[in-house]
Amino acid sequence: MNSKKVPEALTIAGSDSGGGAGMQADIKTMQEHHVFATNVVVGLTAQNTLGVQSVLPTPVEMINAQFNSLYDDFDIKAAKTGALFDQKRVEAVVANINKHNIHPIVVDPVMVAKGGARLLDDSGIDTIINKLMPIADIVTPNLPEAEVIYGKKIETNDDVIAAAAHIQQLGAKNVIIKGGHQQGDTLSDYVLLESGISFTIESKKYNTIRKHGTGDTLSSAIVANLAKGASIKEAIIEGKRYIDTILQSEIIVGHGHGPLNHWGAEDEIR
Repeated sequence: MNSKKVPEALTIAGSDSGGGAGMQADIKTMQEHHVFATNVVVGLTAQNTLGVQSVLPTPVEMINAQFNSLYDDFDIKAAKTGALFDQKRVEAVVANINKHNIHPIVVDPVMVAKGGARLLDDSGIDTIINKLMPIADIVTPNLPEAEVIYGKKIETNDDVIAAAAHIQQLGAKNVIIKGGHQQGDTLSDYVLLESGISFTIESKKYNTIRKHGTGDTLSSAIVANLAKGASIKEAIIEGKRYIDTILQSEIIVGHGHGPLNHWGAEDEIR
């Protein structure tokens, strides 16, 4: 019998019954990176490619029990957060990150689903900004999320740079402001590292409705690379490369905002 030790990672997020986003996207991404995925279910959604029909947050006691169960057994190398639903759930997640000293932790500040449904209330947003971001190793907002966190409109490159600096001042060590909502044929993700070094990652804009779960997939690809021992910078670059690769190979699933082809980079990942 062949035995193999593999890296282990954690997604702390909501369940997407449609399988395209949330922890389902995270688990698929980690699996494709040859990383074993564990999960803490923070809430359930009744969801498909057309939208979110219903939401049911997980009781705090069950969130705590899941964390305790995982950290009694697994050797988790990196973790990420996704949709956290409300203030009560965010506070529970923060308490458990501190209790179990979970690092590196990537915070994907999910606020609105692709179809427009809100996945986080106002008090939950405030708690993410004031309690979760200060303990984050990487934060990965898209432009609308960055505007909420920054408290101002982001319209120019200078605005992006200022917003990233503001988010870093909140305590987040490393910041990626994703450019997926930009106009034009080329997108630019801005990265500000803890060292003060900054750079942009340019990519082609793919005009397709099959992008459901892009943010979840990027953050979980970063986590998977961190779990495998990559540096912060390497994990970000490799995570972005994974997204760009799978966007070039669509699958036809559902009748709305379709999911990504998570196995579209199998030939490139080792």
